[in-house]
Amino acid sequence: MNTFNAPKGIPEYFPPESAGFLAVRDTLADAARRAGYGYIELPLFEDTALFARGVGESTDVVTKEMYTFADRGGRSVTLRPEGTAGVMRSVIEHGLDRSQLPVKLYYGGAFFRYERPQAGRYRQLQQVGVEAIGVDDPALDAEVIAIADEGYRRLGLSGHRIELTSLGDATCRPAYRAKLQEFLRGLPLDDETRRRVELNPLRVLDDKRPEVRELVADAPLMVDHLSTAAQEHYEQVKEHLADLGVAFTENPRMVRGLDYYTKTTFEFVHDGLGAQSGIGGGGRYDGLMAELGGQELSGIGFGLGVDRTLLACQVEGLAVGDQARCDVYCVPLGEAAKRRLVATAGALRAAGVRVDLSYGGKGLKGAMKAADRSGARFALVLGERDLEAGTAQLKELASGEQRAVGLDELVDRVVEAVR
Repeated sequence: MNTFNAPKGIPEYFPPESAGFLAVRDTLADAARRAGYGYIELPLFEDTALFARGVGESTDVVTKEMYTFADRGGRSVTLRPEGTAGVMRSVIEHGLDRSQLPVKLYYGGAFFRYERPQAGRYRQLQQVGVEAIGVDDPALDAEVIAIADEGYRRLGLSGHRIELTSLGDATCRPAYRAKLQEFLRGLPLDDETRRRVELNPLRVLDDKRPEVRELVADAPLMVDHLSTAAQEHYEQVKEHLADLGVAFTENPRMVRGLDYYTKTTFEFVHDGLGAQSGIGGGGRYDGLMAELGGQELSGIGFGLGVDRTLLACQVEGLAVGDQARCDVYCVPLGEAAKRRLVATAGALRAAGVRVDLSYGGKGLKGAMKAADRSGARFALVLGERDLEAGTAQLKELASGEQRAVGLDELVDRVVEAVR
């Protein structure tokens, strides 16, 4: 009989390595919680039109990478390729923008893009994201960037950097777009790229092909054509980041892969990952809510790659996550001892202690090997003689130190030892 494998390009995390994945995800999310962001759980799939309109019909995400299919009712739905459009749809649908602003939300989970699988670039990617919607304040932009930076630093990362730029606003983008199109129309570009020049010329600056990069090396840059308001906004963001102690590098050639970004735009990069160096990024999106049928409210957010961040931690040699499955491993020797330790394990778990137990009638030697593999700090051994004496043996596995503990005070003494 044939066996099954996971779909191509889909990472899996299982013990003990999954402990690092959980640590990265939870640490990044915790940084958002500490800044007052509330959790939102999003659908895994949405109406295809939401992403076509919200992400941008000229983007690679929409034109090449989305998992789109017709459901049994004939409706076109798409597995979510990113989180911002879904958050904005939910905010509009449930009227979250009708109360206190900004609406501050965070989310996490799997996102789906049909890409060529390679290290750190997957078809099912895991992200943690935040969105702050309803207030156009440079201090809020700086807060969002600082939240991401704090999450990375709490993991122990030190080899990442922040690249920052401004993509302008509605008052300066049209004139810049015309100037950029005029420049690009004079280049010997292929037909597909020429079509992109007419649809969204900024996307041409994001082309990864060396020959195109060489052609656009002298292209006009948005930061040189910012309106007075956009320039002031950008300067204030940089001032707030300096006040927060968040270092950054200006990258005027940066273009994010989604069409909705305006003004502040940023990316977190880790050169230890090679070609796929981005570990997260985001920016402000002034017109997205109105584009999706809501109010004329601005927003800013980010998406941080859990998979890539975990790879960055590994590159830096960081041990993230507690790979121990439990704190205490119970070793019963005999049926009477098993009944007692099963009950003890339940009481310890109720007290907040992680506990596992040797099942299947293993002997002492095999059970102690299992205790070592579990990563537990202590083994709790109970045999027939111990039962008669009214004690159990609590053994610290690292040192081998062992002491007898009375059965009537066993739970309290084990809890004390663990804490």
